[in-house]
Amino acid sequence: MPNRRFRNWSHWWNATSMSSPATERVLAGSGASVGLVIGRIVVAAAPDARAYCAGPPTVEAQELDDAVAKATAQLEALIETSVEDEADILSFQTALLEDDALHEPVRTAIDSGDSAPDAWTAAMDAHIAEYRAADDDYFRARADDLTDLKDRVMRCLLGVSAVPQSNAETGEAVLLAMEEMTPSQFVETDWTRVAGVALARGSASGHVAILARARGVPMLIGLGDALNEVAAGALAILDAEAGNLVLHPDPSRLKATTKRIKGIQARAAAEARYLEAPARTGAGEAATVMINVDNPLQDPPVGVDHCDGIGLTRSEFLFYGHGTLPDEETQYRCYRRLVEWASGRPVTIRTLDAGGDKPIEGLTPEGESNPFLGLRGLRLSLQRPEVFGVQLRALARAAVHGPLKVMVPMVTAPWELEECRSLLLQAVADLEATGVSAALPPLGMMVEVPAAALRAEAFDADFYSIGSNDLIQYVMAAGRDTDSVARLYDQFDPAVGELIRRVVAAGRKREVEVSLCGDMASDPVQVQHLLMAGMRTFSVAPSRLAAIKAAIAGFGADEAVDDS
Repeated sequence: MPNRRFRNWSHWWNATSMSSPATERVLAGSGASVGLVIGRIVVAAAPDARAYCAGPPTVEAQELDDAVAKATAQLEALIETSVEDEADILSFQTALLEDDALHEPVRTAIDSGDSAPDAWTAAMDAHIAEYRAADDDYFRARADDLTDLKDRVMRCLLGVSAVPQSNAETGEAVLLAMEEMTPSQFVETDWTRVAGVALARGSASGHVAILARARGVPMLIGLGDALNEVAAGALAILDAEAGNLVLHPDPSRLKATTKRIKGIQARAAAEARYLEAPARTGAGEAATVMINVDNPLQDPPVGVDHCDGIGLTRSEFLFYGHGTLPDEETQYRCYRRLVEWASGRPVTIRTLDAGGDKPIEGLTPEGESNPFLGLRGLRLSLQRPEVFGVQLRALARAAVHGPLKVMVPMVTAPWELEECRSLLLQAVADLEATGVSAALPPLGMMVEVPAAALRAEAFDADFYSIGSNDLIQYVMAAGRDTDSVARLYDQFDPAVGELIRRVVAAGRKREVEVSLCGDMASDPVQVQHLLMAGMRTFSVAPSRLAAIKAAIAGFGADEAVDDS
């Protein structure tokens, strides 16, 4: 059908330059992802449907169908190129778009004479309010995904863009100023052209903040209503380390900030010197630094010589956004490619970690009252042996090509690991019985449940890997995506440190490797604490390799000097 236009075009993004100088002003917030950058403000506003020209119900219904189809295609395209955390979030939204219950009230309203934007907005606002009022943290957190989905379909209806890609008028760095940023908006932004983002709302433990830290994007949150007064085109300093946004900085502050940026760049250059060398403490003790792989379909974004292997591969990426579960051959080729990339270094593949905030349609249960304490991780795999068996067979086949290790998530009791080992042994035996080459890989476990951390030595694991993100969440009884308890989600809490020390001690006693693969491993400050706790093996975000190796080199350096 022909594309209809609007009476008055309303721009989604406004990036006009300031016409006159203004007084310096400092807006206080908090840093969700560290960084320091100077740039021009681009102000984002919500889609405006006031100028939309409504047609008869049949036309409006078709407009909605077209917008939903376009939104679905956009999400599927994003999933194909996204890393694991991003893909999880977007897959939830595609599942929602396929839910008839979401569309029924919209169609009823259109049949009654409402325009497609009005009907869609009213229905989605009702769903969002229902989710926000839920007793369960999981459903309250999903309200942001519904808001994201609401705006995406609205943009498709109105024909407006989601994110800017450059400041064409000035050629300067772009700083986004927004009420809030949705996960899909983050994924769609070209961060090679956009230097940072300032948000009125948000959580340091929320999805968008996690994505920002993974990509090294400076992000400020909690600027509040003051952000509404920010003028598009204003020169600003986004200082996520100090937690503020400086508008119209005076020359002296600009000079000082430029000097700080050069210092940060010099520090990064100094850290880069450690990339090619083996990791060692200042006292000369060897350490192991591996990388996390979010998307097993893509080669890691670092040179293989810069790391000691892969400490975590999030295999669940293979299970999202493709309509069907991956077969044995698809998984085998993927795992084998990573083993071959590692060139003799160990590659750890985590088995499917679905459930909780990572549902998979047709696999994870629907309607659980508390998904984070429900059927997720290894619990789900053991109840779906027809799915788990396929993955174990693919892993056993890939283990022929190099030092592959299998790691299972969400282990709570020793018998779970024993059952898993039996299934792995059976997979190897079945393959060999049919003449297919297979090898029995080491079987390790994620330590993210307090019960497992307290008695780690009772588990017959070939290695342990501490998943600090979930461990903190369960120890502190504070959801990592729940703004209201963000202060309690404390990685420095003594209880967290005590459990980590217990696992390290269990590893020493059993003479097996203990590593840590959560966000703590990518934080130079936390790495110092982990080294003091006896940890010597880390799996980090690829972008943090140099910084973590440098932090390790700085540990014990004073003692080494004193002893000389």
